[in-house]
Amino acid sequence: MVIYLGVLLFSLCIFMAAIIPFIDFLYRLKFTYQKPLAPSTNLEAQAFKKLQKTQFFKFGTPIGGGLLIIFFVSILFPIIFPVLTRLGFFINSSYPLKEELNVIFFTFISFGLLGLYSDLVKNWKYRLIFKLLLSFFCGLLLYTNLGINSIFLPFIGSLKFGVFYPFLAGFIIFLFARAYNITDGLDGLAIGNLIICLFAFWVISVSSFDTPISIFISLWLSGLITFLYFNIFPARIWLGNSGALSFGATFALLGLILGKIAPLLIIGGVFLLEFSSWAIQIISVNLFHHKIFSITPLHYWLNSIGWPEPKIVMRSWLFGIILAFIGLWLS
Repeated sequence: MVIYLGVLLFSLCIFMAAIIPFIDFLYRLKFTYQKPLAPSTNLEAQAFKKLQKTQFFKFGTPIGGGLLIIFFVSILFPIIFPVLTRLGFFINSSYPLKEELNVIFFTFISFGLLGLYSDLVKNWKYRLIFKLLLSFFCGLLLYTNLGINSIFLPFIGSLKFGVFYPFLAGFIIFLFARAYNITDGLDGLAIGNLIICLFAFWVISVSSFDTPISIFISLWLSGLITFLYFNIFPARIWLGNSGALSFGATFALLGLILGKIAPLLIIGGVFLLEFSSWAIQIISVNLFHHKIFSITPLHYWLNSIGWPEPKIVMRSWLFGIILAFIGLWLS
């Protein structure tokens, strides 16, 4: 664990040195938040107009902070990993090392590029199809390259899915990519909860003796911690779709590689709760033409009934910590 903490602290210094120039660079590019919030359904339009009045001060905030984290994690890993190997640090992985790294970084980078394209092309009507296809392809890589075809459930045991596993894995990856993107709506909400989730997965990966994932999480956490300093209310920078899609999908992928499906669903419970509130609203409006909430997702509803933004974020972090403890116990 000492080595992993050293990696985190070393990379933390690099992220701290890079983030302020990066924010200034985004300002110069005018890669900023310009568009008002869009309602999830037509029935929410009036409630969103009221919410938009409280969000005007956020216009002009740079987006695309996820790009910095994706870039530096992808650069630092191939530098630090060989150095640790040459220094005699014991390397162990649950699957063939090269294949495991290929799957992790393909997901991390490809979803980031997909999110970047979505940020640049605001009204891209095929983005849902591309997210589904990319999610399925990542699930297929888990099946073909790593040979994973089953999941383990506590108190039940191992369930084999065979050739249907890519569909299950793809659905889980898509679900978390979408859920994390939906959660990323208030300053510090998504990032803070992801840090909590990754600390839990860090413990799981170290106890599973999966060195590549432990080092990857160390680097990822250092970027997220640095980013959170500038993302808490009022935020100076936001993730953008590039970070939101990449981080949600990669978080789910790590859970699948480590074989911790049940802990993944519990530890990532805040993201799933946000997604559920949105999905329930969509289903209710489309089938019954009736709203369950005045506005969705959940964090906007809490904001609309009078909860200040920092209060929502802090209490979600506390809830996330409790879920992380439950997930660790279950794993």
